This record gives sequence, C-alpha cells and structure tokens, in this order.
Amino acid sequence: MTLNSSVTYTNPVYPHYFADPFVLLHADVYYAYGTGVTAPGSNRVFEVLTSNDLVHWRSLGHALEPLGAEFTDYWAPEVAFANGKFYLYYSAGMGDAGHRLRVAVSGQPEGPFIDSGVNLTPDEPFAIDASPFQDDDGQWYLYFARDFLDGQRPGTGLSVAKLEEMTRLSTQVHTVLRASQDWQLYARQREMYGQVLDWHTLEGAFVVKREGRYYCFYSGGAWTNLSYGVSYAVADHPLGPWSESVAAAPTLLRTVPDHVIGPGHNSVVPGPDGEDYLIYHAWDVAHTGRRMCIDRLIWTPHGPTTNGPTFEPQPSA
Repeated sequence: MTLNSSVTYTNPVYPHYFADPFVLLHADVYYAYGTGVTAPGSNRVFEVLTSNDLVHWRSLGHALEPLGAEFTDYWAPEVAFANGKFYLYYSAGMGDAGHRLRVAVSGQPEGPFIDSGVNLTPDEPFAIDASPFQDDDGQWYLYFARDFLDGQRPGTGLSVAKLEEMTRLSTQVHTVLRASQDWQLYARQREMYGQVLDWHTLEGAFVVKREGRYYCFYSGGAWTNLSYGVSYAVADHPLGPWSESVAAAPTLLRTVPDHVIGPGHNSVVPGPDGEDYLIYHAWDVAHTGRRMCIDRLIWTPHGPTTNGPTFEPQPSA
C-alpha cells in the first residue's frame, strides 16, 4: 500500500459528539452510527453520518424511532445488511440500568429504523453493545456484553450467541471473555445487585476474521476516564475458546496523556485503499465529549497493531 502523504486527516474526523461509533460499508458508501443526543425537534435517536473516504462526514439525521416512555437511553448501534434489509442492533434502558438488546429494521441504511418489537435478551438483567458478525458459511452471530456476579472479578463481560434469524437470538449463550486483569477495573466498591463489589468491565466487542482466525476487539476499564482502552483476543471459531495476552494495560489503544483520553469502543472497516481501519471514540483533553476517530489497523504475524490513537496529521489512503 502506498500512502498519500500530501493529503492528510487529523482526529477527530467528526467535530460533534459521536460515541460508540460503528461504520458500515455498503455499495461503496460509508455509513456511521453513533450514540448521542436525540435529533433537534424530533425524538429520533442514533445519528447517521455518511462519507466516501472515512474522513469527510456529513449528517443524514437520526435513525431510530424511539420506544415508549420506559426507555430513556439508547446505546451503541450497529447495523447488519441481510436479505435485502438493514438490521440495527442496540440496547435500550433507563440510565445505566435495565438495558436489553433490541433490533430495528429499515429498507435503507440511513433509516428510519422501526423497532421489531423483540427483546433479544429477555433473561438478562443487563445487556449492551450488540455486535453482529457473519461467518464465511453465512451464519450470523451476535456478540454482546452482560453482567457476571461470580468469580474473582465480578462485572461486565463478553458473550456470544447465534442469530437463528436476524430478529431471533439463540438461548445458548457462550462466554467470550471475562475480566482477568487489573486495568479492566471499572470502579471499586460499586453498589450492584444489592452487593458492594470491585466492578470490572469488558464491553464493545467487535469481531473480524483474518487469515483463518477470529479476532475479538473489545474495550475495558471505565469509559469515563483514562483507564479505558482497546485490546483483543483470538479464537479458531466464532464461539471460541478465546485467548489473549496478559498485559498491564490495553494492548491496542490507550490514553495518550494531554492529548487523547480513553480511546475505545471500536469497529473495523476497510478503507478506500483496501486496508483495515479502526473506528473509535475518544475524549478530548477537556473531557467535553467523545468524538469519532480513525486510525490504520496494521496486521503483523504477531497480530494486529496500530499507531493510534493519533492526534497529529496522518496520511490519507
């Protein structure tokens, strides 16, 4: 790959609040979906952006018609295209409690999406960050985060189940990863489920297949501060088992003091040059908002790496 050093971009690539960014490439056009504020003068949630180059973005409005009054918060949208329709997976709840996974459907990538009426995780007290993945054989899987109260590090961890249909999730849920390292601490002495626990968090799973192996990118730590970052695990099957390196800090993206705070919740998409790019959010130093950033994902014999999070001009593809 030859980089065009005469044309550059600088993170963030979108100046407004845009958390948990997911980018879909469809018919040679990029669509970004993010957590954020509702549409001005409307109740719709999940802003949708579009771009031809991953760098220059414009808003298409907001995607989802909201649910009833018992749902006040909508998080982490991701979209899959199947059977000629677009399926938007997301969580809905009230504040940071009671979130369940849901799916909405549209005939076009920008929406509007209409909720299917299905609670995909009726048996979970808390489930967020739904991420659909299609394997080479056509089977779809849904990765998501849910809470675990047992073990030495209780907290939010990663799970996966087959999608039996695009709006129906298998009841056979497999654990992908549990917190295993100190940097994944969310908060000490947190009140959860009637207990006081040192709570750990893994969330924001995103899976790609490269060279016959499956790579699950995930975020850990506390999304509110500089502990937050991105690591990954590897498996030979979408259901696992998954393995990861022991590390004292996030292995792929981490805070750069005085420049980038808490980079995380990434997705991966091929750029115009055919190379993979990480799409993620990060706080500005003043902590005024999480904004969308991009950096090249570099594949090596030892696994993926990146020069990010970058905050100075980078060569465009």
